[in-house]
Amino acid sequence: MNSDTLTSPEFPVLPLHPGPPPSPEERKERSVVDFQVGEKVIYPNHGIGVVESIQTRPVPGGKISLYQLRILSNDSRVWVPQQNADGVGLRHVISAGDARKIFNLLGDGTIDQQANWKGRFKENSDKMRTGSLHEVAVVLKGLTFLSRKKALSFREKRMLDRAKFLLVSEIAEVEGKTQATIEERVDKALNKTFAPPEVKPVKIPVQKPVGARRRLFDA
Repeated sequence: MNSDTLTSPEFPVLPLHPGPPPSPEERKERSVVDFQVGEKVIYPNHGIGVVESIQTRPVPGGKISLYQLRILSNDSRVWVPQQNADGVGLRHVISAGDARKIFNLLGDGTIDQQANWKGRFKENSDKMRTGSLHEVAVVLKGLTFLSRKKALSFREKRMLDRAKFLLVSEIAEVEGKTQATIEERVDKALNKTFAPPEVKPVKIPVQKPVGARRRLFDA
């Protein structure tokens, strides 16, 4: 991925997909908010979308309000129940301060990765579905580290590409810069984490042989 406009890896759009329930900590952090028509939002695993409309539709036993989102990466539409937006993981775009924290995370030199493929894939899939860019960054860092040790499976390679796309596209939106510029910074941060530790040369003081000095005096 080195173009100014990244294309999202193909994946199905699942309208009304609830995703995993957020943890109590995530629920506490996510205040219940309303999104406005025209506002840019983040839809988990899909990236940036625009709220095109808010519609009310009849359902058995009453009515339901729905956000109609247009996903910018592939121009698809998805409906999200307004009352379930929090559970789905719909959220605002991160702040510039949060973006700086993401770069710090990418370059902090720590890796937390399961060795077991099945356990790792499930754990990473759950992280991706949360909608949290912090979790996406953790997945990106872990899979990038793994890819430098061995070839990834097809599914993990797709997940790596998707994680990078989601992270780069959102931060580019936040900072108003090209995706190519942000991708370069992401790669630089990752290289900082995976670079071998710098070995500084040690200076050893040179000492004159004691025996040579004695021979000089004897002469």
